[in-house]
Amino acid sequence: MSPTNWPDQAIEQARDLHQNLSIGDRDWHKLKSNADRRSAELLAAALSQLVQNGRREDVEALIQQALGWIKRELKDPGCPHH
Repeated sequence: MSPTNWPDQAIEQARDLHQNLSIGDRDWHKLKSNADRRSAELLAAALSQLVQNGRREDVEALIQQALGWIKRELKDPGCPHH
């Protein structure tokens, strides 16, 4: 176990999950309005922050934003340059 009481591989696995769920530049326009994808990305980011001893306020903010997407209260505002 690591000093943070997480299994040794948990931090690496959380990072990998976040990286796999993150919407990259190539797919941004295609996926930016996909509420499930956006919420999964945010929840993975929150998990990654939590296991890396991130600030509780940051973890909570990511979770709240993910909930907004899950509840369909948030929508992509679009790109101001298009």
